[in-house]
Amino acid sequence: MKKRTIFTVLLVLLLASCLFAQSAAETTGGERSITLYCYDTFSSEWGSGPTLIPLFEEETGIKVNVVSTGDAVEMLSRAIMEGDDCQADLIMGISDDQASTAYESGIFTSYESPELANVDDSLEFDPEHRLIPFDYGVFAFVWDSESDIPAPTCLDDLRDPVYKDKIILIDPRTSSVGLGLLLWTIDVYGEDGYLDWWKDVGANALTIADGWSSAYGLFTEGEAPLVISYTTSPVYHVLWEDSTRYQALIFPEGHHRTIESIGILESSDNKEEARMFVDFILTEGQAETAIANSMYPVNSTTSLPDAYQWAPVPQKVFSMDTEYIARNIDRWTTEWTEAMINQ
Repeated sequence: MKKRTIFTVLLVLLLASCLFAQSAAETTGGERSITLYCYDTFSSEWGSGPTLIPLFEEETGIKVNVVSTGDAVEMLSRAIMEGDDCQADLIMGISDDQASTAYESGIFTSYESPELANVDDSLEFDPEHRLIPFDYGVFAFVWDSESDIPAPTCLDDLRDPVYKDKIILIDPRTSSVGLGLLLWTIDVYGEDGYLDWWKDVGANALTIADGWSSAYGLFTEGEAPLVISYTTSPVYHVLWEDSTRYQALIFPEGHHRTIESIGILESSDNKEEARMFVDFILTEGQAETAIANSMYPVNSTTSLPDAYQWAPVPQKVFSMDTEYIARNIDRWTTEWTEAMINQ
């Protein structure tokens, strides 16, 4: 009995010693790594992740574990739900209209990257640098120039019966692009008039898609000649299809802008490595990310291909206060649902 007890004690001590040695080896000589939560676009085969991640790993020796979490809303919701147990060091792809939710969660830490010196102040929507901008886009309707439908010249034109079944809209409850259009109409028509626009144009819509991918897929398949997207959407077709068929329409009343950001989690044990990744995205990662996302880079020194001549930046651009959005978004989407779905 005593021999068995002594053997058990020795075995426990041996296992503890092995585990300690393994832990020490991982701490002192193990591979440095970070875990990145991102939306599907970044990690997909046509996104910038498959190109940028190996480049960052090669340059820094830091391994990046990429976790694709669906869209931006799902990504932020998951991180907030996980709280201090979240495995991510960084979250990439949070738009400025989600900012208040992100701030209130308390899961982000501040990082004022030195690379922000090359970013216009108007794009830095978080003065505490918890959310750091890396690209931005401007919502616009994209028109198929080979269709027999005339290009609308303003938002009001889309009410015209000539566009019956010729427009693809996107649901603001399930898509950031749909939400962008909702905010754009509030920018232009105010809270007293935006629902009238949606009712009129909704009657002309072929469909109200759940997300951008399905909407743009229907558009390029020729189901309708107009779709809500970005001013930068034609860049893809110019670069990869050598085609200027699809054109972004610039309206004189102005367009709504969205800014995408990356943030480091307070719970991260790898903040130094995370900061290095942020700096990389703000420098070497700018052009690749902008092109893959069909967005504009925030770093003003970034060189872009000539295809961006087909991505005009409107002279008049709206941006809405993040706290104002947070206070009203639930009411707006409820009003939209009652007007569009429950009528």
